[in-house]
Amino acid sequence: MPKKSAGILVYRKTKEEYEVLLVHPGGPFWAKRDLNSWSVPKGEFEDDEEPLSAAKREFEEETGFTIEGKLIELVPVKQPGGKLIYTWAVQGDIDISRVKSNLFKIEWPPKSGMFKEFPETDRAEWFAFDIAKKKILSGQVPILDNLLKLLLK
Repeated sequence: MPKKSAGILVYRKTKEEYEVLLVHPGGPFWAKRDLNSWSVPKGEFEDDEEPLSAAKREFEEETGFTIEGKLIELVPVKQPGGKLIYTWAVQGDIDISRVKSNLFKIEWPPKSGMFKEFPETDRAEWFAFDIAKKKILSGQVPILDNLLKLLLK
């Protein structure tokens, strides 16, 4: 069975355009990557968990914020590796200076026997859609396209 992920994409309207909130993965592998590396705050869930519950949990784990507002269910997106991503969009305005994620532990440096903790996400930023499409992982671009279609109706 393919893996499943669920997340929440927060958007806001500025005077000029719509923007979306993306998070950058933490840890040494992603430290110097920028383009094609950002993500919707999301995470995997098991069959016994509802996708929306997982999306809310993952959003809080990766940003430190609980989500409020009217959630709009977007079309699920299948990534190239087969993972299915369920996403909800919500209008909001998160203070990115207050984003704080949970930590994960990995062996670092590899094969050293030493374990270090890193934040699951090391930062969050607001991006206009044209920039967000360059920053986000390519398999998640359809999520942005789905939201933009709804906003421009």
